Amino acid sequence: MESKLPTARAPLPKFRSDKGAAEYFEAHSVADVWDHLPEGQPAKLPAALGKVIRERHARAKSPISLRLLPNQITAAKKIAAVKSVGYQTQLRMWIAEGIRRESTRT
Repeated sequence: MESKLPTARAPLPKFRSDKGAAEYFEAHSVADVWDHLPEGQPAKLPAALGKVIRERHARAKSPISLRLLPNQITAAKKIAAVKSVGYQTQLRMWIAEGIRRESTRT
């Protein structure tokens, strides 16, 4: 049986390092003081990083509709689970592999 973590103090203590903060939060629960914590400030990204993120977003995947037989989906899910990946990720990997293979044949 899991023991309940003691409640964190509000306000939270100042931490000297990330390791100190990690140790504190491993031993304390912030559930009871969550609503009393100060609002965080949005991160300010360097311009170059913002540009990279916008470019990556522009190349985002496009959703499609693909009809598969139920036994194909079940088989893909089982194989993906063995490989510790999502079944849709596994399907995308198979499609990418097939496209690479076929593109080298022509």
